[in-house]
Amino acid sequence: MVLHVVIASVAALAGRSVPSMALPKKRERAAPVVSAASSAMQMQPAPINPDWIIAGEPVARMADHSKSADRAAYTALWDCTAGTFRWFFAWDETVHILEGEVHVTAEDGSVHMLRTGDVAYFKAGTWATWRVDTYVRKVAFLRRPFPAPIAFAYRLKNKLLPAKTPTL
Repeated sequence: MVLHVVIASVAALAGRSVPSMALPKKRERAAPVVSAASSAMQMQPAPINPDWIIAGEPVARMADHSKSADRAAYTALWDCTAGTFRWFFAWDETVHILEGEVHVTAEDGSVHMLRTGDVAYFKAGTWATWRVDTYVRKVAFLRRPFPAPIAFAYRLKNKLLPAKTPTL
């Protein structure tokens, strides 16, 4: 019971800190399944912030694939030519390398070589240096992190209540 009161209080507090916005009168229903051949997706220029470029002239492009109705999750296709640059991950991001490779140096100095088929996770709020020797193409799965009070309540709930295994 106390846990429910804590969670409700945190949710109410978080709700007050989120600016209210008018909702559209008619909401579009999101498709239950969104699929597309990556080779058929229309790539658009997605320039890297010039202040982040360390070496070379990397050219990045991306194609939107899908986003959740609450705009907290997003999937995109992204590619980049040769160059070295810093990248700020504003959202949690999981990448799957489809083609090419990239040398990634994390803030802690660890170096990761990501090649075709590799999957990597980048925590929101972190920087990494990317060195693309020739070309890299990835699919990116992005998730907006919860606001701190909600994340705290969620972690607390997970510690106090046993996890339920999802059924497939």
